[in-house]
Amino acid sequence: MVESGGLRWYHVESPRAADHAWLAEHFTFHPLDLEDVASINQRPKLDVYDDYLFLVVQFPRFDKESGRLNPVEVDIFIGPDYVITLPEDHIVPLPALWERAQQQPEFRAELFSGGSGRLLYEILDRCVDAGFPMLGQLGRKLRRLEDGIFEGRSREIVRDISNTKQEIINFRSIIRPQRAVFRVLERAKQGYFGEELDVYFDDLTDASERIWDVLENFKEIVEALESSNESVLSHGVNDTLRLLTALSVILLPQTLITGLFGMNVLFPGEGTGAAFWWISGTMLLITVALVAFFRRRGWL
Repeated sequence: MVESGGLRWYHVESPRAADHAWLAEHFTFHPLDLEDVASINQRPKLDVYDDYLFLVVQFPRFDKESGRLNPVEVDIFIGPDYVITLPEDHIVPLPALWERAQQQPEFRAELFSGGSGRLLYEILDRCVDAGFPMLGQLGRKLRRLEDGIFEGRSREIVRDISNTKQEIINFRSIIRPQRAVFRVLERAKQGYFGEELDVYFDDLTDASERIWDVLENFKEIVEALESSNESVLSHGVNDTLRLLTALSVILLPQTLITGLFGMNVLFPGEGTGAAFWWISGTMLLITVALVAFFRRRGWL
């Protein structure tokens, strides 16, 4: 806990059973809210009470081991003179802000000077802004995928396209329900949220909407890239099938001729060297004629 100007900030990372019991002992929170804190993967929401707010939000975090974006839940209690943050796991900007508020009294005094509502905004704003570098990383991935398609590496990037598409889907699933929560939070009227904070929470909503708009754009881009890559692959398969078909047609007359003259029956010129050369020349002439015809039609 850090305190300044009568405002306290409690920060409990990865809360355990003892932390839940401490909250129940020192605060008069609703039992359902404490139950939500103990639960895992709650849907983002805002519960408004007479003397406090209970906020559940989720933010994306890139997991290097799995290579995927996963949601990190943060439960927050906001009262007139306190803010309690309970992240389920490590989320990049929050520990840094907490450590700075703990070690720098001047920064803490400035951070806490606007009351619990302003402190809540500063916490959420940093967590939301942490999503923009992830969007930049996704954008660079999409550009690399586009370059790979036009460089002829369509087969190699099929898995990369699928992974990037999954990242965008996960990102969207995190941001979508949170947009509604921020809009409700913006409209929440509490005695400890002054009117001067309206513009701050409006900025929070705008940032969330900007992230969503970029994700919508990325969704359209990755779907277009996937469709283009499939078209390139299909075109390659069609070229191969066309070549094999042309070769089959070219070999068909030779197969017919060899089968015909390979029958155990008498035919004119049988047993003479001239017959061999006449048959071989005829097969060669047919082959050259068919190859010339297919090349003229653009099939070879």
